[in-house]
Amino acid sequence: IFGKVKLENNFFDSFREDYPDFNKWFNGKSNEISYTCYYGNEIGAFLYIKKENETENYSNITPAFSPKKRLKIGTLKVALNGFKIGERFLKIIFDNALKQKVSEIYVTIFDKRPEQIRLISLLENFGFKYHGVKKTSSGEEKVYVRDFTPKFDKENPKNTYPYFSKKNNTWFVSIYPMYHTELFPDSILNTESPIDFVENEPHRNAISKVFVSHSKERTIRKGDIIVFYRTGGIYKGVVTTIGIVESTINPLNDFTHLINLCKNKSVLTEDKLREFWERYGKYKPFVVNFLYTYSLPKKLNLAKLIELGIIASPSQMPRGFSKLNKSAGSLLPKL
Repeated sequence: IFGKVKLENNFFDSFREDYPDFNKWFNGKSNEISYTCYYGNEIGAFLYIKKENETENYSNITPAFSPKKRLKIGTLKVALNGFKIGERFLKIIFDNALKQKVSEIYVTIFDKRPEQIRLISLLENFGFKYHGVKKTSSGEEKVYVRDFTPKFDKENPKNTYPYFSKKNNTWFVSIYPMYHTELFPDSILNTESPIDFVENEPHRNAISKVFVSHSKERTIRKGDIIVFYRTGGIYKGVVTTIGIVESTINPLNDFTHLINLCKNKSVLTEDKLREFWERYGKYKPFVVNFLYTYSLPKKLNLAKLIELGIIASPSQMPRGFSKLNKSAGSLLPKL
């Protein structure tokens, strides 16, 4: 909550410069929830969001807002570069928008500083569009809006993230436990300790991730759905995570190409990537770029998948990417 965050921290100096009443506003929120990212003892990022209903007064925004349920990004600053904290916070924002069942998300922001300009670029990359301006005592802020009504842009899934289309193919793919929660921290199992996954690692924080595979099946296409299965046998192996395909890169030019594609988006170290690259000689891996979309609250094990007819038997567990039949729809969340 706000009350546990040290307001005197230098991190908030830019807010005090932009908003003369910032300290008073901040202290007035002492019991409200905020999201704070620390790097050692220093604050590296901060987020505050607020749900607004149809009666909210938007008289200081031009053009005028029509009445809607909205999620306002009230305060957002990311000072840590290279850790994908911005994407981590965006996922929190989108998850809250789903939970609150809003039809629009918006933010008002100055574009005076490099971190603000970077933030605007990130927001635009995930479908936020310039709407207009908000007049304040400190000047005019820019207003960016993200339509959050259910729809899916197959050509650019980020524009409509986290929504997907069940009309597209659904793929099943396995991931080993040693890599699973490193790549999907929100999909942590009850048997794992959250303490092991608290450090800021780019591949943990990113929404945009990569999966490297030697699968014979390589017809995965933009907009397709991936169901990730954490291996572990008939009772401990579970489906945990949904992803949306952004693109498939095949063939790769060389090992350097693979390294560049995986930078900050893969759990695999350079040594592991080298091992993966050389494992089958001339038969090289390929890369799937995907959006980390949804962690399943109910993680069905392999026994249940067999019972539902999604997997035929333990001996017929797919290797690599395998297209699922229509019964896979029971795995997918209703967003």
